[in-house]
Amino acid sequence: MTFSGFGEYAIDFYDGLVEDNSKPYWDDHVETYKTDVRAPMEALLAELAPEFSDGFGDPKVFRPYRDVRFAKDKTPYKTHCGAVIEQGRGGGAYYVEVGPDGLRVGGGCFHLEPDQLARFRQAVDTELHGEALRKILAKLERAGWEIKGDRLKSKPRGFDAGHPRLDLLRHRSVYAVRGWEPDDVLHERAALDRVRKAWRQLREFNEWARDRVGPSERPRR
Repeated sequence: MTFSGFGEYAIDFYDGLVEDNSKPYWDDHVETYKTDVRAPMEALLAELAPEFSDGFGDPKVFRPYRDVRFAKDKTPYKTHCGAVIEQGRGGGAYYVEVGPDGLRVGGGCFHLEPDQLARFRQAVDTELHGEALRKILAKLERAGWEIKGDRLKSKPRGFDAGHPRLDLLRHRSVYAVRGWEPDDVLHERAALDRVRKAWRQLREFNEWARDRVGPSERPRR
């Protein structure tokens, strides 16, 4: 499969879905989703997988349907198409997304189960691994990435208030994201180069997460 860009109507499809998130709209435009969004995303992953899958698992395009079982928002469809190469949620990830805001990429620990969080904080607590992560995140910020994640307002239990990396220890998830508004590149092969370059910048972060945190060992519910 050769990636040549997302289809001409990819953004229009999601602009319409934002306005009318309904089954009739989806049924009327599903072929646009398949040809302009889903197929290009699969082709993009197929070309990136040989470089980024080693140690992280197989690529996956997420389902377009929302899980509304426990959600107040009952709209049935996601208003973006996301895809990922990851071994398990939290242990490093190469993420890419296309939607009404354009192209977005990200990586790191998007969600940490309790056992992963314990390993994350244990690593951050050490001078060797904690300082390595601090430098990795600082380097990403200088390169234009936004560092995000769920954080405690106070210090985590068991750590001193004067810990030199208290800001990192407060994280219950930590990841880096960046994006590009809709432009001509989105519909060209150059979008592949854009994602590849960004994922290469994430490599150190993801390898840290893979080696220091890893997948959760808790049984799936």
